Amino acid sequence: MKVDLNAPLVARREIFIDAPIEAVWRILSDIPRWPAWQPDITSMRLEGDLQPGAVFRWKALGSTLSAQLQAVEPPRQIGWISHTAGMKSTHIYMLEAHGARTRVVTEESLAGWVPRVHKALTPHFLEDLLQSSLERLKQQVERGQ
Repeated sequence: MKVDLNAPLVARREIFIDAPIEAVWRILSDIPRWPAWQPDITSMRLEGDLQPGAVFRWKALGSTLSAQLQAVEPPRQIGWISHTAGMKSTHIYMLEAHGARTRVVTEESLAGWVPRVHKALTPHFLEDLLQSSLERLKQQVERGQ
């Protein structure tokens, strides 16, 4: 799975988490519990099992969104595609073990007219969003150790 490098907004961020890869995967792959560590998400529902093709729906910042899982490779990768009015989002998390630590890389692309507007008004919107998401994930995982 790959993000759309030709999209108006494309970002990649990474972080090291002081926990084994299985601990990071456990938090990241528990989609219904994302609101516990992502304060912008007010509700989350996974329809079916955690596998490619499964759909999840959530509410964040007043918007109702849905996505379809494209990649589920425990404990190394999870990714999805989401379509909303004026935008297609492709989002991937990749995990790599480094001894007792885990390197987490996240990439996202936003295509369509809505991202063009975001890019004009807030050019670092996506980078900031990914960075804060990684920092929250790190806090949640390390707190649970």
